[in-house]
Amino acid sequence: MAADENYVQFVMDQLGGVGDVQTKKMFGGVGFYVDGIMFGLIGNDKFYLKADDTNVKDYETAGMKAFMSERKGKGMPYYEVPADVLENAGEMKNWALKSVQVARKAKKK
Repeated sequence: MAADENYVQFVMDQLGGVGDVQTKKMFGGVGFYVDGIMFGLIGNDKFYLKADDTNVKDYETAGMKAFMSERKGKGMPYYEVPADVLENAGEMKNWALKSVQVARKAKKK
């Protein structure tokens, strides 16, 4: 099932302050990239951001879960963004910028 284009556009609008965000369709979802590095995704009609030990508690505190890859049969380091964060562009920018940093750090390893 392809990601809903209206939802993709809404997420892009909310990421307006993050920088030059690009999208790429993948496996029925959409990946979100800055400088060619993936920091977020839409899967199962939900928006997820990359997490590590620097920001995962933000998601866990909000009761959010990791993205489960059906293909891999396990969780991935992307966590669902809470609705109240996604709906607040300023807060969304803060969370997304943290995930961009996480993605850049992971790329260097």
